[in-house]
Amino acid sequence: MTQSAYNVLFLCTGNSARSILGEAILNQRGEGRFRAFSAGSHPKGAVHPMALELLRTLDLPTAGLRSKSWDELARPGGPHLDFVFTVCDDAAGEVCPYWPGQPVTAHWGIPDPAAAVGSELERKAAFRLAFRQLENRIKLFLSLPIASIDRMRLQERLDEIGKLPRAAAD
Repeated sequence: MTQSAYNVLFLCTGNSARSILGEAILNQRGEGRFRAFSAGSHPKGAVHPMALELLRTLDLPTAGLRSKSWDELARPGGPHLDFVFTVCDDAAGEVCPYWPGQPVTAHWGIPDPAAAVGSELERKAAFRLAFRQLENRIKLFLSLPIASIDRMRLQERLDEIGKLPRAAAD
């Protein structure tokens, strides 16, 4: 797996919060080594306003972020994907479209901040928590020697990242 940039898909059901956060974080933190996308199996059609607000507050770009179906990326002419990370339990259990090139896949389940209830402050805290958990997993991903590690070991490491206790990912 040696190339100039790796294409990574963050996959969720609604593609309105967690997968969007993952896309934005990796596109910023990946420093050109990675190109991140996000999609959903049943997209909501809009990015959650609290996700956009949080990204803006943290000075992460939001231009181009939108809720879209995984079908958009799976069709001919879509990007060749090197990695696909599911970030919600629903998407992990669904049958995914065929991804040409057999990308490395892993499940990195994160609680859905869009489903949080309570005061506005409590809901914003759920988005911050999801962001921190994704950011920490992405930092670990970025530290992997992707170009020099064999596929089986890479798969093991990505699975380990996804199995981190939620407190350890905070």
